Amino acid sequence: MEQQVKVVKLNGIINTANSQELRDNITYLQESGAKIVLVDCQDVTFMDSIALGALVLAFKTLRATDTKLVLCSINEQIRILFEVTGMDKVFEIFPTQEDFHQIVLANS
Repeated sequence: MEQQVKVVKLNGIINTANSQELRDNITYLQESGAKIVLVDCQDVTFMDSIALGALVLAFKTLRATDTKLVLCSINEQIRILFEVTGMDKVFEIFPTQEDFHQIVLANS
């Protein structure tokens, strides 16, 4: 299972300027055989609604091919963005990358 997990490590500000690049990176990982794409937000300082929309579109695209998109290590600003939009109920969010790996390995 481990080799089928691909990680996208984001950093800085994720917004309109780089949200298409984010989607492209996620799509590339899915096309390279990933069954789970883990988006690590540990080093993200800010995310806007356009970037959230890019994640939602990537989520839908991946789901159509039975690939999961999950997130980890989101900060308070991102957590609030997800809660206000209801996306915290859509995305599976793990506290850390280590927690993700422990849970996935325990269930595989």
